Amino acid sequence: MAEGPLSDILVIDLTHVLSGPYCTMYLAELGARVIKVEHSGHGDETRRFPPLVDGTSAYFATVNRGKESIALEFEKPQDKDLLLEMIRRADVVVENLRYATLEHLGLDYEALRRINPRLIYAAISAFGQTGPMHERCAYDPILQAMSGMMTINGQPGTPPTKVGTSMVDYLSGMFCLAGIEAALYQRTRTGEGAKVDIGMLDVQMSVLESALMNALNGGPVPRAIGNRHPSVAPCDTYATSDGPLMIIAGNDATFRSLCEALGRPDMADDPRFRTLADRKANEDALKSAMEEVLRTRTAAQWESILAEAAVPCAIVATIPQALDNPQVRERNMIVTAGSVRMAGNPIKISTLADPPARKPAPQLDADGTRIRAEFAPKK
Repeated sequence: MAEGPLSDILVIDLTHVLSGPYCTMYLAELGARVIKVEHSGHGDETRRFPPLVDGTSAYFATVNRGKESIALEFEKPQDKDLLLEMIRRADVVVENLRYATLEHLGLDYEALRRINPRLIYAAISAFGQTGPMHERCAYDPILQAMSGMMTINGQPGTPPTKVGTSMVDYLSGMFCLAGIEAALYQRTRTGEGAKVDIGMLDVQMSVLESALMNALNGGPVPRAIGNRHPSVAPCDTYATSDGPLMIIAGNDATFRSLCEALGRPDMADDPRFRTLADRKANEDALKSAMEEVLRTRTAAQWESILAEAAVPCAIVATIPQALDNPQVRERNMIVTAGSVRMAGNPIKISTLADPPARKPAPQLDADGTRIRAEFAPKK
């Protein structure tokens, strides 16, 4: 991944676990040189997370592919001097450490911008760098709980439920990526660096979608509605003869196409279902009428029929079934890095290589000797 839009960018990666490494992995995917700095004693804790493939953590390998590794102890003057020299020459520093960790070491943004005014310093933290909670730490599920996300996820009447993946971590990494890219572009005009401050609670609040819109603008109190949509009907999983099918008809024209494909064109003119508002008000009756027809064939048969009619639909797949989807494979969304298989890069750029094999994640301090020689402070 030596060539790409960011091939002239040097990134010093002080991140660990997920949100930060996910951001810097994509910087590497886009061509940047990313040097991951880890603690010499233990390295990133995710190096020990299961599942292990040939002794390598798939968790660590997935979000650290394409990087170099050096192990340092910031408390040692020699190591700190080396890190400062690396940062002096860098374009970007990314960190997601506990609050004030770098400040206590004299490595905060204000200190680093004095030695490198062009530096883009990006920090991901639970609550951002300001506000009454900025010193607190938290994990992804804590932020899902705090933001209200857990109360709108899951089926009606069930306990609050977190999303089935580390959504806030991943989104925070992507927002940080966007902030870094914007700051790099701004630097081409001003010549000055900037600080990118990503608060994970901010990120979670920004993606609450219609739940937040309703809460802010006099709508009903947001609640869990399962697979339905707050504003659109039909939008749900519907029973067929052998399993559920997800169907969405987001406007009147698509609903009419759905009714015709079901062999029930009369439903489109039923007063209960004529408009979007009508369908939403009579959602239970609509689901019953649809399932009466849908139960006569298999989910696969209906998926073919409805897709031909341009009605958005999908069989509810397991993860292994999704991995076998020819669309996923054709788009190169399963790649290998070393012996580990992982998700590919969804950022497709015509000038960016997208090979099926990636440079694997580095062993701890694998590049340390070479990096020490390259960045040895001048005496």
